[in-house]
Amino acid sequence: MTPGNFQQLANFIWSVADLLRGPYRPPQYERIMLPLTVLRRFDAVLAPTKEAVLKRYETLKDKDPQLVDRVLNELAKDDDGQPLGFHNHSPLDFRKLKGDPDNIGQHLAGYIKGFSENIQKIFERFEFEQEIAKLEEANRLYQVVAQFAEIDLHPRHVDNITMGLVFEDLIRRFNEAANETAGDHFTPREVIRLMVNLLLEPDSEVVTQEGKIVTICDPACGTGGMLAESQNWIREHAANKNVTVKVYGQDYNPRSYAVAASDLLIKGHRDSRIEYGNTLTNDQFPDMRFDYLLANPPFGVDWKGEKKEIDRWSNFRGYNGKLPRINDGALLFLIHMIAKFQPWQQGNRDKPGSRIAIVFNGSPLFTGGAGSGESEIRRWIIEHDWLEAIVALPEQMFYNTGIGTFVWVLSNRKEKHRKGKIQLIDTRERWTPMKRSLGNKRRWLDEKAIDEVTREHGALTASKTSKIFDNADFGYRRVSILRPLCLKFQLTQEAKERYLDTCPELLDAVLAIEEVFGSEPHDDWNHVWDGVQKIVKRLPDDIEGWAKGAKGTAQKKAFRDAFTMVDPEALPVIAKEHKKAALDIEALFPGQTLPELAHDELEALLGLNLAGKGKYVEYEADSNLKDFENIPLKEDVIRYVLREVRPYVNDAWIDRGTLDEQDGGIGKVGFEINFNREFFQYQPPRTLAEIDAELEAVEKRIMGLLREVTE
Repeated sequence: MTPGNFQQLANFIWSVADLLRGPYRPPQYERIMLPLTVLRRFDAVLAPTKEAVLKRYETLKDKDPQLVDRVLNELAKDDDGQPLGFHNHSPLDFRKLKGDPDNIGQHLAGYIKGFSENIQKIFERFEFEQEIAKLEEANRLYQVVAQFAEIDLHPRHVDNITMGLVFEDLIRRFNEAANETAGDHFTPREVIRLMVNLLLEPDSEVVTQEGKIVTICDPACGTGGMLAESQNWIREHAANKNVTVKVYGQDYNPRSYAVAASDLLIKGHRDSRIEYGNTLTNDQFPDMRFDYLLANPPFGVDWKGEKKEIDRWSNFRGYNGKLPRINDGALLFLIHMIAKFQPWQQGNRDKPGSRIAIVFNGSPLFTGGAGSGESEIRRWIIEHDWLEAIVALPEQMFYNTGIGTFVWVLSNRKEKHRKGKIQLIDTRERWTPMKRSLGNKRRWLDEKAIDEVTREHGALTASKTSKIFDNADFGYRRVSILRPLCLKFQLTQEAKERYLDTCPELLDAVLAIEEVFGSEPHDDWNHVWDGVQKIVKRLPDDIEGWAKGAKGTAQKKAFRDAFTMVDPEALPVIAKEHKKAALDIEALFPGQTLPELAHDELEALLGLNLAGKGKYVEYEADSNLKDFENIPLKEDVIRYVLREVRPYVNDAWIDRGTLDEQDGGIGKVGFEINFNREFFQYQPPRTLAEIDAELEAVEKRIMGLLREVTE
């Protein structure tokens, strides 16, 4: 069966699943169909050497089980005469199971126990034994097994690629029936092919060398589709060469793990491993590094369950910065994969470096402002010059979600001409409509589109759909822009009543203040407050003034709140005065070349205003006028403010108190990759004449329809 005909087989298996209706709901079908499909494939693969295994087992059955496994695993062979690495020593097979309907449950359980230990381990994750009893009780077991006995799943009839497609299609249907979230999806094969091309094509000469050993890892491997496609690519390009491909995968879904592990055994990859467990908290390959890594981790899935354990660690996989928000752990997988980089050193074969391809939704590109976990991770990646390219895929490409997706390509051994550069490739309009939708998947990338993107990536040239940027192009400083608080003081009757409702004990003090300042407005709050302080200080002992401690602080605050209002025409409120001190300009503006300004001008831009010889005045900032500017890293902060801020608000200054935690400069450094902005193409609106003509045509059509009704 060719890959193109996989749908026929998938439809047949799904039709068998209809026999489960009643004791099982559609979302539960996978509990039966996946293990039975795997079991039938094992049965077909083992059939040619089954008799030889049974004969040898009779001579060994009383021996140590490990010895039995070792011997029989070598005796069971594939069509090429190579040991399979697993066996079944039960006298039963699917044909014989079908012949005894009265004892089908007992026989099927015994048949499974006849497998070697490595297969038993896989079926433990399927938890199939309890389902056998349930099926038999519901009088469905024999019907289902009999149907499976009629299909031939031997690799001669159903190759590994087709089998992988069948599994993916079935799992997609199961997920849809269960109404799974967008994060629980499987990667379409054409997306995998594109990822593999981007990952391996630059190294085609290296990975196809005689005697080469290549290691590939997928930390969220699902049913193993990405690993299988990577193997196929290398084998196709290394035809007739002695190239060894070792694949390693891990998945937290027990059934997906079981399918992937089964597939690996059937293919005879005895040096490869598929492990079960949560990659984020229980890495099954803790001391291993890999040549290539690729993955499609869950989209937008929280990591609340893993947070408690991760928080115990001093860092996460060698990354010491802030982690992403709890509601999206996708970037944690990327950090994990980067930790699996091989060391790299130019010309050193023992330090070959690594490459990564990973699928994300749009969130990791831009969510989180400067200083957030997401931004800090992007910064860490880009400042290490690991990010090579990002490819935007069309929407409606995945089975269980229609959202936009992106392939990130990373490497710690960028080619010389790629160093310091990031390539963005837009494929969002290169899709081909599918004749028939598969869930949410309505579009696909044909081979022409995949080849075009692969060539664009390899060429690293600018075009309408390919743009080249410096690393720093995606960085910015988020700088706070402050303006002074300008307060007008007026002791009105209404304000006085409002204040005394809160502080009645200060009636006499307020009257004393009123006697001096009256009820007229005053534009200089600084002068008024100095006077108020003196008045209160000089009050007779029998008149209560400001209380001490927190109560006094609250009284003063309430006084200002009650008797002042913001007025742009008033004088700025002075926050503090202090002696002039030297500023470390280089530390505040690291790596920036500042314009030539008079020293007092520069200080004023930083909120330090000269007030006589050797003194500064700093104004209180109006919180309602606080603003932020995202200033590109390539631009000096001072020049930007002089050009974009000061011409419009000449009293604004830069908040020098907010500093970046890493470089100590003014502002928080952030990184984001806004794909839409970089590829936006302005479409001018239609002319009024065009709009009028269209409206006129619509009116005529409506009037025509009305005449047909009324005449």
